Amino acid sequence: MILTVTPNPSLDRTYEVPSLDRGEVVRATGERVDPGGKGVNVSRAVAAAGRRTVAVLPLGGAPGALVAELLDQQGIEVAPVPVAGATRSNIALAESDGVLTKINAPGPELSDAETELLLETVRRQSRDAAWIACCGSLPRGLAPSWYADLVARSHAAGVRIALDTSGPALLAALRERPDVVKPNAEELSGAVGRPLATVGDALKAAEELRERGARAVLASLGADGQLLVSERGTWFGSARVESVRSNVGAGDSSLAGFLIAGGNGPEALASAVAHGAAAVRLPGSVMPTPADLDPAAVTVTPEVPADRPLREPVS
Repeated sequence: MILTVTPNPSLDRTYEVPSLDRGEVVRATGERVDPGGKGVNVSRAVAAAGRRTVAVLPLGGAPGALVAELLDQQGIEVAPVPVAGATRSNIALAESDGVLTKINAPGPELSDAETELLLETVRRQSRDAAWIACCGSLPRGLAPSWYADLVARSHAAGVRIALDTSGPALLAALRERPDVVKPNAEELSGAVGRPLATVGDALKAAEELRERGARAVLASLGADGQLLVSERGTWFGSARVESVRSNVGAGDSSLAGFLIAGGNGPEALASAVAHGAAAVRLPGSVMPTPADLDPAAVTVTPEVPADRPLREPVS
């Protein structure tokens, strides 16, 4: 079982539009309403693969009730933490050329009692977990050290933990040695405080995160592929993708694929790349099923193309 923790979940509305013209009336060609948040998406991808998952998340108001209902419809066990504030609602505009514009609401502020209840719920639910995936931004009321506390508690209980967050929350958690962290290129650049122009730059940044405490780093480089840097070695993975429909949740799908395959080594990286590539071919934040995967399109190698420029360098 894979347990996910989403401290700041959302109700996500995704509109597909031909193009986004500022100041004009834009008519959507498609619309979806999904439960949102990085950890929620990981649970959705795990469930789509036919595996058991439990989602721990604070929920409040009508949006929170709808998030729980939608997750239940997808076969995901929900361990809700009731909060006084309403769960946030987000909007994503997906253009036909693959460009995505997101509007994310701040979300409710959690009280001290709600914060402690969230930690206690994770503790109770983690007894049968092979992995805990802690994902996303922290809501108001949670200190940047909250993830670090959760990593320490999880390790004390003997559970492996994957962390997908950024900024001060990521840096604070490194001292507790999370089993894997999953930054994208922008988050990786922010963590080391310098731009990334090549795959080699990303590799050096990932190695630095390991030096700071991360036991493994799974770095998503968008269309340029993914890097896995761990004590077992370093690998680079990529996949052929003919067309991109939406990249909403693609990184979350990758993390799910990584954990489903054991969360270690080149086999897990291949699964991560396959899941991420499948996700971008689907509308909105639809998560891929095994039938959507194309393992033959995936290449994983220990030979990292260090000199290859990133198609979307981070300055």
